[in-house]
Amino acid sequence: MMLGLLLARAGVPTVVLEKHGDFLRDFRGDTIHPSTLELMAELGVLETFLKLPHQEVPELRAQIGDRSLPFADFRHLPTRCKFIALMPQWDFLRFLAAQAAPYSTFQLVMRAEVTGLIDERGRVVGVHATRPDGPLEVRADLVVAADGRASVVREKAGLRVQELGAPMDVLWFRLSRGPDDPQQTMGRFDVGRIFIMINRGEYWQCGYVIPKGSVEQIRQRGLETFRSDVVRLAPFAASREREIRDWEDAKLLTVRVDRLRRWYRPGLLCIGDAAHAMSPIGGVGINLAIQDAVAAANLLAEPLRLGRLTTDHLRLVQRRRELPTRVTQGLQVLIQRRVITRVLGGADQLAPPLLLRLFARFPVLRRLPARLIGVGIRPEHVATPAVAVGLRD
Repeated sequence: MMLGLLLARAGVPTVVLEKHGDFLRDFRGDTIHPSTLELMAELGVLETFLKLPHQEVPELRAQIGDRSLPFADFRHLPTRCKFIALMPQWDFLRFLAAQAAPYSTFQLVMRAEVTGLIDERGRVVGVHATRPDGPLEVRADLVVAADGRASVVREKAGLRVQELGAPMDVLWFRLSRGPDDPQQTMGRFDVGRIFIMINRGEYWQCGYVIPKGSVEQIRQRGLETFRSDVVRLAPFAASREREIRDWEDAKLLTVRVDRLRRWYRPGLLCIGDAAHAMSPIGGVGINLAIQDAVAAANLLAEPLRLGRLTTDHLRLVQRRRELPTRVTQGLQVLIQRRVITRVLGGADQLAPPLLLRLFARFPVLRRLPARLIGVGIRPEHVATPAVAVGLRD
């Protein structure tokens, strides 16, 4: 959606295909980081964007046993917004679609599920899709796969994936918020358990982190045992655990960390999770995807508009975005090995890591993780000019 907006305003006719009939799904990855908010400012829509319902998180804390330790402080970032905005992703998607809709160069087709690629002499020249009223064929100078970690387009293109591994999966569910509940978003680490609670205003978005592949064991122990575990990790939510009515209310996210060795083929480019599935650590996946989109627009808008796109241009996008991806995934894998695996393995004693204790003791050190999480490696900026194109009424 972000790439579609940027290309359309740069004068490139763009079609975005969306599989579903609306955006109302539980995405879970609903963090809008300062780097993305900075892009909204560069597009001149930040003030309007922040009128949407959201919560602002200026600091991140980790709870180790009974100790609550701050480790990231966004209030010193060199950005206009010095906080993470928690906003349902469907609101973000609708906002981007609304910004793109006035451009005559932009078309959003809902309920269009891509099923295959149109390949001519080794070059991707379009996609096959299905709609409720029948098949759809869209031909294009460039097909962009932004269809997530289970990308159909990536699979059909035969691009090779390098698996980096993840030791955990996550069960996501909701609990209502009470007037006396804590305000801050939090992560709790306890012996054998990790529990995330994200303040969504009227409710908590909860993530119960479990060892990879252990969901059936947890279900076999019974829903009542699972509810009791939740209350032990969030005692203030006692009496609300029965809002988890059945296992359908606890959705499984199978965590994957991987990346394509090559993000492109002639006529095709992968970005976001389709190019590099991220761990939920730091909540940075959506923001790396947005950065990919901005880099792609900056590098591809002019050759697309002039009809001069080559595979070398697609190679430049990967070259631009591969370093931030590798560094971020490397840090995530390191945390998975050093912290997540140890905690989920049920260590007898759970002491805060030295680095976390240093962040808590010396506030100035919290600026480093804030920079890595909030801005990232090699942040992108909008460089595509808004050209004179026809606007719809």
